Amino acid sequence: MADTLPYGSWPSPITPESVAQSSPRIDGARLVGDEVWWGESVPAEAGRVAVKRRRVDGTVETVLPAPANARSAVHEYGGGAWTASDDGELFYVEKTDQRVYALRPGGTARPLTPADEAVRHGGLRFEHGVLLAVRETHGSERVPARAIVRIAVDGEGAGEVLAAGSDFLAQPALSPDGRHLAWVAWNHPDMPWDATIIRVADLDTGTVRDIAGGANRAPLQPVWIGDDELLYADDPDGRWNLFRHPLDGDAQAVAPADADTGGGLWVLGTRWFGVTDDGRIVAVRTDGGDEVVEIAPSGVRPLEVPAVAGAAVDDARGTRVLVSGADAGGRSGLWLVDLAAGSVALVTGGAGSWGDEWMPTARALETEGPHGTVHAFAYAPTNPQVTAPDDERPPYVVLVHGGPTSHVGPAPSAKTAFFTSRGIGVLDVNYGGSTGYGRAYRDRLKGQWGVVDVDDVAAAASALADAGLADPDRLAIAGGSAGGWTVLAAVTNTDVFSAGISRYGVGDARALAEDTHDFEARYLDGLIGALPDAENVYLERSPLTHPERFRVPLLILQGSEDRVVPPSQAEAIRDALAAHGVPHAYVLYEGEGHGFRRAETVIDSLERELGFLGAVFGFETPGVPPLDLD
Repeated sequence: MADTLPYGSWPSPITPESVAQSSPRIDGARLVGDEVWWGESVPAEAGRVAVKRRRVDGTVETVLPAPANARSAVHEYGGGAWTASDDGELFYVEKTDQRVYALRPGGTARPLTPADEAVRHGGLRFEHGVLLAVRETHGSERVPARAIVRIAVDGEGAGEVLAAGSDFLAQPALSPDGRHLAWVAWNHPDMPWDATIIRVADLDTGTVRDIAGGANRAPLQPVWIGDDELLYADDPDGRWNLFRHPLDGDAQAVAPADADTGGGLWVLGTRWFGVTDDGRIVAVRTDGGDEVVEIAPSGVRPLEVPAVAGAAVDDARGTRVLVSGADAGGRSGLWLVDLAAGSVALVTGGAGSWGDEWMPTARALETEGPHGTVHAFAYAPTNPQVTAPDDERPPYVVLVHGGPTSHVGPAPSAKTAFFTSRGIGVLDVNYGGSTGYGRAYRDRLKGQWGVVDVDDVAAAASALADAGLADPDRLAIAGGSAGGWTVLAAVTNTDVFSAGISRYGVGDARALAEDTHDFEARYLDGLIGALPDAENVYLERSPLTHPERFRVPLLILQGSEDRVVPPSQAEAIRDALAAHGVPHAYVLYEGEGHGFRRAETVIDSLERELGFLGAVFGFETPGVPPLDLD
């Protein structure tokens, strides 16, 4: 018989330590002969990215051992930090110096690019015997110079420039005959989900032409399906769908759907579809949740790939395809799909140290807010051994994803289960501005950051409480980066939330526009307005402009090496809370950047968040002491 205990105080086997070690993040994958290679974060090793391989006999080996770390710093968010040749040579960007190295399994790494503190590499692709990379060079100007380069794999050199001439370049693709190079380009003030161009260069003549894109179009991921024909994603009708485009003809839609094959190009290695040797396409389609489908001349059919959130098609060769993502139980995994055999096999991941009965199930919610429909996923308290008193409603944490141009799917994270197993519900909100619902929903946030996002999270939380599913007096809001901005704006501009947790959040939008890195240097032009004309809007929207509005307890978590949202923002929030007598706690994690990767940081921050909620909402937290607030 189940015990009866107040919400929030339920004992749970999901410890902070097990959350830190659960389902390491998959960081790209590639088919190398008969082997499967993949990148994997290792929290116990300061979050470094190792590269592993599964051999034909099923054994798993580490190709890139410690202390090497495949991490790119291009655009600060990196991506595409490793690839491999067909005969099994690893090429990777080393985090510590941003040089490109080559490594045979069991051998010694050799540098392929010279040492230069001003140069970074990312977006590596090995195609048709050629190693391509995005190179970013920092100089005296604020705007770095970027180019797509060909890196010689038989020696050391700076790389031959194949494409340049725009502020940003990504996703290079070489045609099978080696004659044409395609890539994605965009310029300030656009972001890669606003307006991009797919360009093609004739490497023999040097001529460059635009294939797709322009205002209110954001084509992504060019892939050659012949020497003179491209396949890519584009959104002329408001949804990212696939298009075939012969170089001497017009673009033709491929199996369009009311879903997105595409998303925010935050990192250079992201891929949403792949093409097999016989011309079949395996693609991710997102409409709230993710679905993996096969597109063939005979039609479109869903594949039995469990990924429902964060799905990516990492590689396709022969009739085999690699797909990564998270399943409905929140487990990260990598699956090998063999279209010829009709099989789907788990390569790695897909497991936790606790049973499925501890994982909450996503409940898709839609509610109407001041700006239209709001989408969210709710996770009710879930514990097979405990129930709550009949007359009690649960506290909830409302999660606000970063970006803000990002998306959460119907897959509970281990952190979500950490809370729900203790009797704390979680509401994950895809507020206006999120991807996964089409351009119109994404554009809802244009000029309205700090308004639409705040109204939407408040509407979703209120609807949950009005339905009797949550305690209206025990609603907390938590988020990181842009989500931290929404946390701070929500607790200063609404009375819905009784507590807030901000991880490396933005408190002063004007300071962010002045201090942040180049990739997002003009992001706020679209989200708020262009400076200096919109300076009054920046001031009015920024929570730090109105410190007297801080009323509810806050927990502020920050990384010391954050270059996206510097610690000065968190310190200013801390000082404002102290000056106005608002209960708070501030924690600075040395060595962490924008996002926490180290196991010890994940453990400590989880304990502090739970202790904070217990202290504010008045419930015991077994195994974790209440957090002392200043």
